[in-house]
Amino acid sequence: MTSNGQLHFDFAPTPDSDGNPQQPVAQRKFALKGLDGGNLLGFLAAVGALQSVTAIEPAADWRMCWQQDDGPWRPTLSGNTALEPAELPQRLADYLRNTDNNALAIGKNLTISTDEFRELAKTAQGKATCSDRRFADFITSFGCENTTTRDKKGNIQDTALRTMAGAGHQHFLDTMLQTVRQTDAEHLRRSLFEPWERKDLRLGLRWDPAEERRYALRWAEPSSKPATTERGANRLAIEALPLFPTAISGAGLATTGFRQERRRGIYVSWPIWICPLNIATIASVMRLQELGRDEPRHERLMPLGIAAVYRSRRVTEGKQRNFTPATPV
Repeated sequence: MTSNGQLHFDFAPTPDSDGNPQQPVAQRKFALKGLDGGNLLGFLAAVGALQSVTAIEPAADWRMCWQQDDGPWRPTLSGNTALEPAELPQRLADYLRNTDNNALAIGKNLTISTDEFRELAKTAQGKATCSDRRFADFITSFGCENTTTRDKKGNIQDTALRTMAGAGHQHFLDTMLQTVRQTDAEHLRRSLFEPWERKDLRLGLRWDPAEERRYALRWAEPSSKPATTERGANRLAIEALPLFPTAISGAGLATTGFRQERRRGIYVSWPIWICPLNIATIASVMRLQELGRDEPRHERLMPLGIAAVYRSRRVTEGKQRNFTPATPV
C-alpha cells in the first residue's frame, strides 16, 4: 500500500503461459475533483468517464462512486489498472479520438424522418455485436422511428436531452461531432481535476446550467458576449448518452431519467451512489422508478447505496433548451 492509502494489491501473482510469475494487479483510485454530481453536465461527464475507461480496459473492473467534498459530491473512479492519474487524460483523449462516432454524423440535428431513422435503426441493429453495441446504443438514445412530432412534418420524436435543433446556427449532432474533433487531453485534464473556469469558446451542449443565457437573468444582452463552456466535460458527457435510451411510453417518447408534468414542465432526475458500481449496474440504477417520484423515498434508496437524488428542470427559450441548476429531492 502506498503512503496515501490509494494503492493495494487484490490478487496474488499467477503464472503466465510460460510459467513465469505475473505481477499482481493493482487497484487505483482516481478522485475527479473537477466534477460536481449536483450539476447535470458534471454527472454526465462522470458517467462518460467511467464508460470510457471501461472500454479502454474491460478487464480492469472499473467502478465509480461519489464522495462529499466540502459540500459537492465528487466522483471517484477505481480499477485494477497500472494507469497513473497523470496518464488518465491522455489515455482518454486517445480512446475518444479513435472511437466510432458515425452515429453523430447521421445529420446536423435530429430532425430526421421516421423512414430515414428506421433505416438507421436497421443498420445499427445489423452492426451490433456482443462486444460492440456503440452505434446501436447511440441510435437508441436519439429517438424512435415509431413516434412522430406533433408538427405533422413526419420527423421522429427525439431525446429529452436534445437542446438545439438548428436555430441560431446551433446544431445538436454537429456540435457533438465538432466537440469530438476539437477536444484534447488538456481539455479533459482541466475538466476532470480542476475547478471549472468555463473558458472554452462555444461548442457547449447546454447541459451545464451555467450556459443558460436567458435575457431576464443577464445585466447585458447575452448575445453580445460569446458563449463559453467546459469542453472536456461536454466530450465525456457525450459518452453517457447510451445510458439514457428512449422508448415509447403511452402516446409519446420517453427518455430514461426524465418525467414530464403537464403544468410544471419536464424534469430529469439522477442518483448519487456511495458504493462503487460498474457501468452496467449504473445503467440499471438510472431506470429506477423511485427516482422519478415527486418525493423519492430515501428509505428505499439508501439500502441500494443511493445517498441523494438531484433534479433539474428543462426550460425552453425560443427554440433552444437549457437546464436549471439542480436541487436535491
